[in-house]
Amino acid sequence: MTQDMLTAARLKERPLPVPQEGSKDERGSALVLGGSASVPGAALLAGVAALRAGAGKLKIATVGSAAMGMALAVPEAMVIGLPETAEGGVDGAGAAECLRKAAKGCDALLVGPGLMENGPTTALAVELLEALPSAAFILDAAAVCGLAAHADQIRRHKGRVVITPHAGEMAQLLDRSRDAVEADPLDAARTAANLLQAVVVMKGARTWIVDPEGARWLYEGGGVGLATSGSGDALAGIVVGLLARGVAPLNAALWGVFLHGEAGKRLAASVGPIGFLARELSAAVPGLLREADA
Repeated sequence: MTQDMLTAARLKERPLPVPQEGSKDERGSALVLGGSASVPGAALLAGVAALRAGAGKLKIATVGSAAMGMALAVPEAMVIGLPETAEGGVDGAGAAECLRKAAKGCDALLVGPGLMENGPTTALAVELLEALPSAAFILDAAAVCGLAAHADQIRRHKGRVVITPHAGEMAQLLDRSRDAVEADPLDAARTAANLLQAVVVMKGARTWIVDPEGARWLYEGGGVGLATSGSGDALAGIVVGLLARGVAPLNAALWGVFLHGEAGKRLAASVGPIGFLARELSAAVPGLLREADA
């Protein structure tokens, strides 16, 4: 099967829902679980991106030491402070019950940006996936690396899960070397999609989007400026915002990659090919969505 090139013209065949007049509940509720004492901003970047992608409501669950600052930095969000380990990460065992309550009624969850420990983070993501049977999930960063050990559980939720690994995270997921993943990222993405029955966004200079039914899309845009700290957090946030709006996982992944990449192109043109910041990407998304609606 040949790949489809991810372009604006092709995405016109997969239009996003058109927002109607009504309450914020109709645009969906997103929850971002992320951040640590050393990387609190990852959850902020993702949360703001979710709102810029059109989610109606946002919750951010992060370590207790960062919660007050997060609430002030993102006044649009409800912020939940979670139990914290001595190392400054989320205490998964202590946070699980709090998260189940906080996530009740949410349409989409993002787990991973800025979280510290791979194993406990993956286990917490799987526990939430089991506890929230009607929500869509995107698993990123630390939530991805240990998924192979939970493959049977993830497969049971086919049609609800997107993962967004870079080469290092994919290498841990598949127990391959990073060099092997970088040599054939499409094979890695297809293997992970089959293993987990999830939509896979294999991030890189050329990004592959693969689903377990065999669809494969390639996005070659964006530019070198997107290779910057926090860029992946913004991408994950855009995707969870689209999922919250009711966009199906494959379409949310395709649109998320495209919007993120095109935002990078615009910043490269206005700021320079490198040196723009991940925090600036989200602001370009509403304009790109307006153009898509037109």
